[in-house]
Amino acid sequence: MLRDETIQRVLKFRDDRDWRQFHTPKDLAISLSLEAAELLELFQWSGADLECPGNRDKLREELADVLSYCILMADVCGLDLDEIMNEKVTKNEAKYPVEKARGNAAKYTEL
Repeated sequence: MLRDETIQRVLKFRDDRDWRQFHTPKDLAISLSLEAAELLELFQWSGADLECPGNRDKLREELADVLSYCILMADVCGLDLDEIMNEKVTKNEAKYPVEKARGNAAKYTEL
């Protein structure tokens, strides 16, 4: 769980370096996508799509990069992370009711 002080630390890091001026939604979306691709790359050729053998430290680093860009994007766009996550979970609860979705990987349109 991300604590508010962690979020504030990410924002302070940006602000101390006067980088907000470079953080447009477009550029943050691009950076977020690139970092997510770096996270995905850890699983490339792994032999098993459920494992990341020997790369736990790199996994932690790439996931932190993704989360950092999510924090920065939410800040620049004036979005509250708790609010948007709770709204999304509420929508997903309606799309994927437990009685239909439990143990089933099908998309909600196929349940």
